[in-house]
Amino acid sequence: MEQATQDFLQIKDIREGIIILKNNSIRGVLMVASTNFGLKSSEEQSATIYAFQNFLNSLDFSCQIVIQSRNINITPYLDTIKKLEENQQNELLKAQTASYREFIKELVQGDNIMTKSFYVVVPYTLAEILGVGAALKKSGPFSKKSDGQQISDEDFEKCKNQLWQRMEFLAGGLKRAGLDATPLATVELIELFWAIHHPSEAEVGYYPEILPELLK
Repeated sequence: MEQATQDFLQIKDIREGIIILKNNSIRGVLMVASTNFGLKSSEEQSATIYAFQNFLNSLDFSCQIVIQSRNINITPYLDTIKKLEENQQNELLKAQTASYREFIKELVQGDNIMTKSFYVVVPYTLAEILGVGAALKKSGPFSKKSDGQQISDEDFEKCKNQLWQRMEFLAGGLKRAGLDATPLATVELIELFWAIHHPSEAEVGYYPEILPELLK
C-alpha cells in the first residue's frame, strides 16, 4: 500500500505560525531579506561582518540557516506582457512586445536565472521549559485527543512564548547586521513546505488552496 508524503515528514502540525514536530519539539522560521554585499564599500563590508560575528557570538541556543535556490518564477510577468501585447494597437510595438516576451521566456528556460531565499529555523523543546524529567512524563502536549482536539494548550503557550522571544532576539541581532528578518505565518509555512516537495508546480506559480481556518 502506498504511503502518504506526511508519513515521511517530521512535521505533525502547524498552528499559530509554529511548526510542531512529531517528537513534540517546536520550530519557528524567520525569512531573511538578502543584501548586496558586493556593492558595499570595504568599510561597510567590514562593519557587516563584525556585526554578524557579534550576533553569532551572542547566541546561547542553536539555530539553522537554510538557503533555498530555485528557478525564478516569471509566469505572472510573462502573462502581463502577453496582455500588453494583445491590447497593443500599434503593430510595430505589438511585434516588439512579442519579441521581448519570447526572449525572456527562452532566457529563463536556459536554467541560468535562479532566485535564492534565506531562512533561519529557530528551535525550542518541551524539555527546555519543563525539564527533561517532566517532559518525559508528559503524554505529549501537542498530541491529539480522540475527539481530534489538541491538548495541553498551556504547555503549548509556554513553549510558543519562549520561542517567540528567541525569534525576536534573532531578528534584532540580524537587524544590527543590516538584515531584515520576518517570521513566517501559518499559511506561509504551509506554502513553503508544499513548494519544497512540489518544486515543479511551485516554479510556475501554482500553490494549493488553503482552508480558511488556517488563515488565522
